[in-house]
Amino acid sequence: MKKTKAVTSLAALTLMAGLFAGCSSNNNADNAAATNAGNTGTGTEATAAPEGDAAKDIKGKITVITQRTDIVDTVFKDYAAKFNEKYPDVKVNFEALSNYEDQIKIRMSTSDYGDVLLLPTSVAIKDLPEFFEPLGKMSDLEQQYTGLEERTVDGISYGIPVTVNFSGVIYNKQVFKDAGITEVPRTFEQFQTALQSIKDKTDAVPLYTNYAAGWTLTQWESDLATVAGDRDYVNIAQVASDDNFVPGQPHYDLYKVMYDAAKNGLIEEDPTTTDWESSKADLANGKIGTMMLGSWAIGQIKGLAAHPDDVGFMPFPTNADKILVPLSDDYNLGVSIHSQNKEAARAWVDWFINESGYPTTEGGGMSPVKGAELPEILKQFEGTDVTFDTLAPAKAGEEGWVDAIDKEAEIGLWQPDFKKVIIEAAIGNRKDSYDDIMKDLNDKWKAARAKITTAQ
Repeated sequence: MKKTKAVTSLAALTLMAGLFAGCSSNNNADNAAATNAGNTGTGTEATAAPEGDAAKDIKGKITVITQRTDIVDTVFKDYAAKFNEKYPDVKVNFEALSNYEDQIKIRMSTSDYGDVLLLPTSVAIKDLPEFFEPLGKMSDLEQQYTGLEERTVDGISYGIPVTVNFSGVIYNKQVFKDAGITEVPRTFEQFQTALQSIKDKTDAVPLYTNYAAGWTLTQWESDLATVAGDRDYVNIAQVASDDNFVPGQPHYDLYKVMYDAAKNGLIEEDPTTTDWESSKADLANGKIGTMMLGSWAIGQIKGLAAHPDDVGFMPFPTNADKILVPLSDDYNLGVSIHSQNKEAARAWVDWFINESGYPTTEGGGMSPVKGAELPEILKQFEGTDVTFDTLAPAKAGEEGWVDAIDKEAEIGLWQPDFKKVIIEAAIGNRKDSYDDIMKDLNDKWKAARAKITTAQ
């Protein structure tokens, strides 16, 4: 699953203690409002789990609902066994949903949606107190975790990120080696040259678009900040401009990479027949060179590799002066307001995020715990000019404008539609030129921006 909003910052890869400093947007929440919000529920709020001997007093049976159908009967069972070493009297059951968002939405129309679950994106932030237990004041929890502002209401947090994602290019190192690529490509031109080398010197598909899956194409939008080289661009600079899809602007340059690769025959032979599940194994084992994905996919791909170390990560290509890899939150983990064993449920939340190892292994990203060690796949960037950082929040009074303009324009920044049009045009299935497509998008953006900005 993907998530799109950046939540945290990384100033220096070598200073882990300061990894997520200064990321809160709600530090000055009103104390009275926080107190009232904290009283939501049944009087048995999911307070932080005790440590030491007191932990053995926690008892009960809980159901944990997850989207990880691939590991629910294996890795998650191991987690439960380790959890029981600390909490021997808590019985943990798991349910995995193959279409999490749709299925959990239906479940949440009742009171039966487990004890611990991922906070669905379909639930409006303001409505979280109706479904989830308060985990505590953000001002307290942010001393330990990052990314809490994404699921906080009136200063009270209802979820903690299971991992912090980073976005870019997942690639097969052996394919690069076989293609004679000795340095990770930095610029657009270098990246296209690398793809051409893969085509010329190997049997691998240089860039796999996963066109047929659709949602996979939306992963490209996560790299907009890398192309811009500016954490202020996404929520601030593009909102201030009518020219969002013109030559020289980040959106134009971002999707030109997709268009050029497709036009030059550097993608799969028939994009309409792509398969997401098999593509992970093909990238893992050298049949695919690169895919544009978030870090959440790294663990899944490595798990299918005969040689897991062949799976690598690099930033999306950019001509910007600095290389910026944007960070974004994954799902948040929370406790159902209807849970009959909230203390046990909270114990699982705390243990899973802090002690299971999931965030950097199966989660594939960074831990949301402040001071946690970097995942192994990122240690290559220590001491380089690659920085990992959050997207800057919108200016006061302009919150949500990007989404509002996008919705009014019916562009679908986070939908696959116009990305499919780009690929279809590039391979000759449509008559549109790339500039035709971009002009249409820019005209829509300009008209919608005028409506949104004047209506405020």
